[in-house]
Amino acid sequence: MQKSKWTFLTNHGRVFAYVAKFPQTTTRQIAGKVGITERAVQKVIWDLVSDGYIILKKAGRNNNYAVNPELPMRHPLEKDYSVINLLNALGCDVDRQ
Repeated sequence: MQKSKWTFLTNHGRVFAYVAKFPQTTTRQIAGKVGITERAVQKVIWDLVSDGYIILKKAGRNNNYAVNPELPMRHPLEKDYSVINLLNALGCDVDRQ
């Protein structure tokens, strides 16, 4: 019997954690690591920037990212926890700002 291929994290969670670990990364690098297209990465980053979870900083032609670790998780079951808990659990070693 073949196991189904579901995972515990969404693409948003994976992109968020990757950006927290590697703030000077590119969408191409993120796409390769997360396993989605560059266009999908751009949409995820746009969602995270729009809601304040990622701060986008232009550096010439490149983007640098910073995460806002104090914002709450989005789902009602986790809303009492800030995203720093998730990031630290995933080995991101993020400090409170």
